[in-house]
Amino acid sequence: MNKLTKIGVSALAGSLAMTAVHAAEGSVSVSTGFAFASTTDETNPTGPYQFDSVVFSASGETDGGITVSASMELDNDNPASTDGMDDRSLSFGTDALGTVTFHGHGGSSVMGQWDDMTPNAYEEVWDTTASADVRIDGRSGNNLITYDSPSFNGVVLKLAHQHDHATATGQAQDLGQYTDFGIQVSPEMVEGLTVGYAQAELDPNTSQSIDNETMFVKYAIGGFTLGYQSSEADGTVAAQNDESDGWGVTYAVNENLTIGYGERDYDDNTSSSGSTSAEQHDKGFQASYTMGGMTIAGHMNQNDNVGGSTAATADKESYEFALTFAF
Repeated sequence: MNKLTKIGVSALAGSLAMTAVHAAEGSVSVSTGFAFASTTDETNPTGPYQFDSVVFSASGETDGGITVSASMELDNDNPASTDGMDDRSLSFGTDALGTVTFHGHGGSSVMGQWDDMTPNAYEEVWDTTASADVRIDGRSGNNLITYDSPSFNGVVLKLAHQHDHATATGQAQDLGQYTDFGIQVSPEMVEGLTVGYAQAELDPNTSQSIDNETMFVKYAIGGFTLGYQSSEADGTVAAQNDESDGWGVTYAVNENLTIGYGERDYDDNTSSSGSTSAEQHDKGFQASYTMGGMTIAGHMNQNDNVGGSTAATADKESYEFALTFAF
């Protein structure tokens, strides 16, 4: 990571009606690499592709003891973009009061951050496979405000709010403003244990609502990390009811190599189970090897009844293998 010292961010502090940030430190982190994958059939690869990311960040402290940080990313995730800008955010807070972050782009609500907390060594068991990435994750996106409290004896409170109205269809549609919250507990008396819970409400139209909630538990002991998560969407009408249950385990073979395995069942519209509708079942194996700034990682997933379909074409397999350099 290359350090850029003494970057002035007083303009940012002024916009927040604060005093100037003195002697702020900045940094530039770069990651680049390439991968090859198959999204629908392991015998039909999509070919190799390159990915890049450059993140500019700066942070400092005001005269009043408030820490201010800003981050902007340039990458190639959105080829339709003409300016190359991707995720960007600014945050301010203190150790005693917590941190508020405004995400101009690329923000995740609490439900979005916790859409899958089961441990893995590279990617989730629903990732890469075409149309398999259905999940109960509330709303996320641009112009999102989040709050993270300090830890109170292992208890952390999280909050997210998005003023904009979502216009997407399905679970993501929301006519009103969006707010969700979560609580995470890492009890000091049980080392390695983490438990979390989050909930939110969506309003797909003026007469209906969908309550989203998720609960997860993780436990790390020795080189093993085990986790289980259950999520549920409870709508006004039966077709809006979804359920998801998954588990995962990783093992750190040594300080460089980690392997993992996980499974998940996702029932999209619990009222329609039958001969033409079934739970989507996902399972996959992952591995990653890190040496210095280089990481070699990959996963192989099998996803049956993708989208709840019982058609033979809805049973898919996928893989992805990547070589990444960070500096």
